[in-house]
Amino acid sequence: MDFIDTDLRNSKFEEVSLTGAQLHIVDMTNAQFRAVDLTGAVMRSVDLVNVDISGQVENLTINGVDVAPLIEAELDKRYPLRPKMRPTDPAGFCEAWDIVERLWGQTVDHARSLQPEQLHESVNGEWSFIETLRHLVFATDAWIRRGILGDPSPWDPLDLPWDEMPDTPGVPRDRAARPSLDEALELRRGRMATVRQFIDGLTDASLKTDTEPVDAPGWPRPRSYPVRQCLLIILNEEWVHRLFAERDLDIVESVKGQPESV
Repeated sequence: MDFIDTDLRNSKFEEVSLTGAQLHIVDMTNAQFRAVDLTGAVMRSVDLVNVDISGQVENLTINGVDVAPLIEAELDKRYPLRPKMRPTDPAGFCEAWDIVERLWGQTVDHARSLQPEQLHESVNGEWSFIETLRHLVFATDAWIRRGILGDPSPWDPLDLPWDEMPDTPGVPRDRAARPSLDEALELRRGRMATVRQFIDGLTDASLKTDTEPVDAPGWPRPRSYPVRQCLLIILNEEWVHRLFAERDLDIVESVKGQPESV
């Protein structure tokens, strides 16, 4: 299908495949992309001005320069503890989890300084603070309790997968739930304790093993994964979502009296 000399302003494309599409003389000013796969995309004669991009960046060459290593180096410079989230041995994972627990303790203290209803507020369409906690419960259930420990259905009704995850039998997705902060934290404390217990028992040998596939619907998909990969995924989830949470708590705190979606 060809769109030539066509006005598609304000169109919405959802669950659409544009693999192999050719875009020539296309105005995408103020376009929004969410959960978009641009792997292998080639852009020439592009105006990339006032653009905000967040996501996984690898092998991104701009004007002949691979900028991904520059981005990683700058992020490590901004956040000196960030390199600790890439451990290679059991002691490093213990240290990383110590950092996660400490930083999240500070973030929870920040959240408690806000009104309870503010913790359900969304900023720019992102998860609220409570939803972020629920998603991290899901991540732990997926990669630790299911992926590593082998529980085929570890989910709690408050688990919250990422928005674009296909509906999966047995995996909850209740976006309307509004648990209190204490309810969400109680659930989260149990999951964090599970991670702590597993990391404290890590050995060099166990860190190098692969998981046993779980033969049941859910996430991750039922196949084998390196244990270290599962743990690194959890560390990354904890790190990035805490930064997002702090960012959005600051915004919510600064716009008291605004509507729920700010």
